[in-house]
Formats: sequence, C-alpha cells, structure tokens
Amino acid sequence: MASYKILIKPSAVKELKKISNPDFDRTTERIRKLFLDPRPKGCEKLSHQEKYRIRQGNYRIIYLVDDAKQEIIIYKIGHRRDIYN
Repeated sequence: MASYKILIKPSAVKELKKISNPDFDRTTERIRKLFLDPRPKGCEKLSHQEKYRIRQGNYRIIYLVDDAKQEIIIYKIGHRRDIYN
C-alpha cells in the first residue's frame, strides 16, 4: 500500500497544542498511523460529507482523504463534547 502525505490545517495544529501530554502523544501517534492506512479499522465516514472521523480516547480527529493526490488533510482535532459544534 502506498504512503500518504499528511497535511494539518493551522487551526487543527492550535487545537492539537491544547491537548494535555498523555493524550497529545496518543493523538499524534494516531495521526502518524494514518500515513500508511488512511482508513483504519474504527474510522467512520461522516454523513453528508467526504470527511472521516477517528477516535483516540476522548478526542476526535476529522480528516479528508484525497486518493488521487495521496494526501490526508486534518481539519479538526478536539474533545468529543466539542468537536461537532
């Protein structure tokens, strides 16, 4: 399987920096794993959108997969209670 390039929007970087250390490490590792498998077990396609969601503890990562360009664009990272607002 080909590897994908991961792009993170500046707003998602700000959201990621707000996460406390143990959750930060697990979340960044989860993002790194998208490099080889953009649709891992447990990911869900969001309804009425072309974006996907993966869970990491209480945090959610919203991203778009562009298979033609082999890119993953991270749009939003946040706590589960706030991510869909």
